Amino acid sequence: MFEIKNLSVNYGGIEAVRDISLSVPEGSIVTLIGANGAGKSTTLRTIAGLVKPRSGRIEFMGEDITGKDPAYIVGKGITLVPEGRRIFPDLTVLENLKIGAYLRSDSIEDDIEWVYSLFPRLKERSWQYGGTLSGGEQQMLAVGRALMSKPRLMMMDEPSLGLAPLVVRDIFSIIRKINEEGVTILLIEQNANMALQTADTGYVMETGRITLSGKGSDLITDEGVRKAYLGG
Repeated sequence: MFEIKNLSVNYGGIEAVRDISLSVPEGSIVTLIGANGAGKSTTLRTIAGLVKPRSGRIEFMGEDITGKDPAYIVGKGITLVPEGRRIFPDLTVLENLKIGAYLRSDSIEDDIEWVYSLFPRLKERSWQYGGTLSGGEQQMLAVGRALMSKPRLMMMDEPSLGLAPLVVRDIFSIIRKINEEGVTILLIEQNANMALQTADTGYVMETGRITLSGKGSDLITDEGVRKAYLGG
């Protein structure tokens, strides 16, 4: 479904991503874990068209989308839930959701109800301003907004960042449910334990390179991964 081939990205003179390759099969959850500064977010931003790569190729459904405009990439069925939520604080919950569907010309009412079924608290707060929501509710809104574009591939950048453990469990439960509804997911997470428990496949990224990959269930028992990322 989705492939990165020998991707390299520079920020000025800094090589942030170094010749990485990975694949995301349709219907799967794939996670990319690693320390701060490893190049994970840069990878997602490059896929989304927000950063231009130095070299390499990004393919989605057999099409080369390397360096394409972000709106074109969203239109093809790829959406990004950014780190830090990035909701519109001065718009209501409902207005935020409608913005997620800005490229669509069909009816969005059924999809709004679907998002509300995933996140009942958003329905209860549909006319509340985004900036007045709790951190967990804002994360739910960011995910719901991304779903409004009807993505085939949803990329998520640190969805559990700054959230209480109970809320984190709720978010990962929703990630599984979204995947079961047919949305393929590429997930970046510093909470490696939750990410590897959730993912079919995991990649470990260190200083811009992918150093290890395998099934999520295998990586969670790997001694090196446990020492570096799971506190074991």
